[in-house]
Amino acid sequence: MTLHLIVAVTFHFYTLTTIGHLSRELAVKDNILSILIFFITIWTIYIVVRSYPTPVAIILYAIIIAIFFSMVSCVLDFELLRLWLSPKNAAYDVWLVQTLPLRITIYCVIYAWTATYTALNRKTESLEQKLQLQSDATTLLREAELFKLRQQLQPHFLYNSLNSISALIMIGPDKAQDMIGKLSEFLRSSVKREAKDTMPVDEELEYVQSYLAIESIRFGNRLQVDYKKEYTDDAEIPPFLLQPLLENAIKFGLYGKTGNVTITVHIQLQSPMLVISISNPYDPSMQASEGTGFGLDSIRRRLYLLYARADLLETQKDNEIFTTILKIPQSHV
Repeated sequence: MTLHLIVAVTFHFYTLTTIGHLSRELAVKDNILSILIFFITIWTIYIVVRSYPTPVAIILYAIIIAIFFSMVSCVLDFELLRLWLSPKNAAYDVWLVQTLPLRITIYCVIYAWTATYTALNRKTESLEQKLQLQSDATTLLREAELFKLRQQLQPHFLYNSLNSISALIMIGPDKAQDMIGKLSEFLRSSVKREAKDTMPVDEELEYVQSYLAIESIRFGNRLQVDYKKEYTDDAEIPPFLLQPLLENAIKFGLYGKTGNVTITVHIQLQSPMLVISISNPYDPSMQASEGTGFGLDSIRRRLYLLYARADLLETQKDNEIFTTILKIPQSHV
């Protein structure tokens, strides 16, 4: 503002003395009064346009305000200058009348520019606020959906665990007590991990081990999990992704079968992706039970919400081996 004032005062004084050929005394007095009215009008236009309650038709409103204040300031400037300076100098009075149209034109242009510029800023701010509100609403909706998906960790796992505990109470109280303790630890760990967006892969595997410890009580030595790890310590994964995949592998690998079953978990870092492959045997002739596939659909949706990609989860079937391949983009790579 200070720089604008200096430029305006200098330009106006130069115009009056060089082009208008006024004396320095008259130029200084004209300059002081005209610049004072000019900046008061500019500030008034700014306040009036900024206080307009809605961005609708604000440009038209700004132009009307600019025209109105141009006329008011020009008349005020003209009358005050005549009242102050013209009685003492007839030549100045003639010059003032002759330059009135030019003053009106200059004022109209500057005030119109000021008003429209202020209106555009006001409209832009309103649009940015609206976009920010929409962005916040979208983010909240996304977070709510992610929270909902995190809660849907295949509830039948909990139901199956409780059914197993109920059965073990009669035939193996010690195992039932052990299973209750492990289930409690598993659920407590789930609560602690809820607020995290990502975590080291090793921590996720510790959580998975708690889940597998519960399943091993149900299936005994039949369940075997073979890990192949080829990743660095800084590899990360969103929580609650591996457990439903392993649950899906156990469902298709062990249910309805006898004998030992090995599930292979291969985790490797293929820059810039962490690729996790989970393989389990399956019987192609067996009909999938009702509700099967919810876990995979849930994970696909979570991955899309997190990374805006629909190609991060795929499945393959080859020689009675079912493989789920999960890809996690690594932000640090």
